[in-house]
Amino acid sequence: MKLDSNRGVFSNCFRYFGYGFIVVFALIGLFLTTAFFAVKLHVTDDPGAVDYNDRYFQELKDKYGQSDTNDSSIVNNKEATFFHNVLVLNKYYPENSLFILNAYLKSHNLPEAERMVGAVNLYMQDNKGYNAEIKEFDVKNSKVGSQRNSGSVFEWMNIAEWEDFKLAVAKDKPLIDSVSNLTDVEPRLIVAVLVGEQIRLFNSDREAYKKWIGPLKILSVESTFSLGVTGIKIQTAQMIERNLKDRESVFYLGEKYEHLLEFQTNNMEDERFKRLTSYKNHFYSYLYAALNIKQIKMQWERAGFPIADRPEILATLYNIGFEVSLPKANPIVGGSTMMIHRKPYSFGTIAYEYYYSGELFDLFPFKRSKFDWNHV
Repeated sequence: MKLDSNRGVFSNCFRYFGYGFIVVFALIGLFLTTAFFAVKLHVTDDPGAVDYNDRYFQELKDKYGQSDTNDSSIVNNKEATFFHNVLVLNKYYPENSLFILNAYLKSHNLPEAERMVGAVNLYMQDNKGYNAEIKEFDVKNSKVGSQRNSGSVFEWMNIAEWEDFKLAVAKDKPLIDSVSNLTDVEPRLIVAVLVGEQIRLFNSDREAYKKWIGPLKILSVESTFSLGVTGIKIQTAQMIERNLKDRESVFYLGEKYEHLLEFQTNNMEDERFKRLTSYKNHFYSYLYAALNIKQIKMQWERAGFPIADRPEILATLYNIGFEVSLPKANPIVGGSTMMIHRKPYSFGTIAYEYYYSGELFDLFPFKRSKFDWNHV
């Protein structure tokens, strides 16, 4: 009788274990199925948001829209005004003024340097002392301001994680330059969308940052809904590949670029995933990102609305996807909203502020053109 009782207990335990095993696998199956349909139905897509400073970006575009002039007196006046503005900024944010001055002295690109000042001015609109001095072109009589700040006017660049990011991206300079040479997309512009994708992941509260990113000074590689260091979705990668071959597409770049993403195996899905999620080599992450930006630029150019000189718009469209890229006269800055130390920023704004900040300028300076600069 005792043996029968033991057998009964054993039988019940085995049956409960079997039920539990089935339930666990059912839950796993449910999760995977849900994730699959979420991606297919675009439930995971971030619809993006309009940045509340979009009108200011439009005003900057209109103000600095013309980059060339044959009138030397106008150029000289503009340069004098620029140096005056940098001198005034030095009284309030010496670090930003140094970055801007350094960028101009190395690039001699006055319109882009003026845009750098414009990017700073967005945050100085309520500073009456600063704006009064900017308007007053008498440098000798201006008094040194008492509101002198350490660090950058762009608050998110004052966090420790930003210093870690700069060390991490410096390691990838050879890869970014290599991609730039293949695609004719300016390295600094490639880094602008990388910053937008990475800075939200460079969060000291995240477990990944504590374990790997911070200590090792490496970029974060995504491997779920978005892939790689530049956050390319599978559907976006597939469309980039098709656009390279489709000569009727508004995104088509030309014969020169058709074979940049050729596959080496018959298993394209697996090869694509491994390309984009490699922890050791981020080359394809940058290549897909550069081609994405250039294809969007080409679409808008063909439609008669060039945006080649607007990194904030290119970054916004990069972030929200091909499907939402509809050329028009007054594009809107925005994209996904990210929280950096409890303050919201749009993807387009982050890219814009980095591009015109002067940060990392020694590694990624301005080129004479953001696109096709190898041939300028």
